[in-house]
Amino acid sequence: MKLRTLVATLVPALILTVTAGCGSSSGDEQAKNSQGQDKVTLTLNWYPYGEHAPFYYGKKQGIFAKHGIDLTIQAGQGSQKTVQATAAGQTDFGWADTPALLSAVGQGMDVKSVGVFLQTTPSSVQFFSDKNINSPADLKGKTIASTAGDALSKTFPAFLKANGLAASDVTLQNTDPAGKMAAVMSGKTDALLGFATDQGPTMQEKSGKQVSYLKFAEHGLTFYSNGLIASGDTIKNKQDLVKRMVAASSEAWAAAEKDAAGAVSAMAGASQQLPSEKVLTDQFNATLQLLHTDATKGQAPGINDEADWQKTITVFADAGVIAKAESPSAYWDASFAPKG
Repeated sequence: MKLRTLVATLVPALILTVTAGCGSSSGDEQAKNSQGQDKVTLTLNWYPYGEHAPFYYGKKQGIFAKHGIDLTIQAGQGSQKTVQATAAGQTDFGWADTPALLSAVGQGMDVKSVGVFLQTTPSSVQFFSDKNINSPADLKGKTIASTAGDALSKTFPAFLKANGLAASDVTLQNTDPAGKMAAVMSGKTDALLGFATDQGPTMQEKSGKQVSYLKFAEHGLTFYSNGLIASGDTIKNKQDLVKRMVAASSEAWAAAEKDAAGAVSAMAGASQQLPSEKVLTDQFNATLQLLHTDATKGQAPGINDEADWQKTITVFADAGVIAKAESPSAYWDASFAPKG
């Protein structure tokens, strides 16, 4: 009986140990579909909107499949959460705002950019045109909906300073991301902080009123925005997959740029919260204006310039988003850049 008891005790423990060992060793292996393509998850920065059209277009047109990738696109809940999920290995890749990435790296998260695609920020102050806000100076005394702690609210003081204003010249009303449009449309605030490629077209359609913008990039403050990110583990152990994902994404963006209508159509059914086709089109067309800086014009989407990275890092170090400015290589792995 003693022997049986010993065996009954040891065998399950042995099986558990072997199973755990197998799980650990297979962590570097990517799951595959029946065609042998790598099953890959991409988590967006938010619910699907026009900016994301190239990923849906690339999937529909077989671009990702051509690169051996069976892509699943998942909605996000803000860049900060997408960065955290990517660092934790809960998604293979993320699509997130560079300021959120910088902050995460500063906090010790093992995650990097493998290519910023939106190289001019869409950050802006948005408002109805009848507010007669024509320049940053007109914001004095205004109430603006923002989300405490996000990159927009943290860089807004730098935007004000660049335009001769103090933080005390405006009132920021803390609002959750989904509530900012409602705050403006109800008249509770005069404006909101958001992406010009996101809220504005939706707000204009819902209200029937013209929306105007003060874009950071047009008023003295520009920096990198959204791009592909991956965990340090993925970058180290799945280099071929990362290279193929970046190449496929770059090809998808280039193809979508030439077929905006097709790119928008590819988003059909992507989400229950999906904006109308008109709004998606406006959002995507606005996004296409952000793909390059002067240093990367004429190059493939996703090719970055080290000096542009340095400028972005400096902006967020000065704004206090990161406590210490590291070299670009601390945040970005240039080795996966798509062919020019």
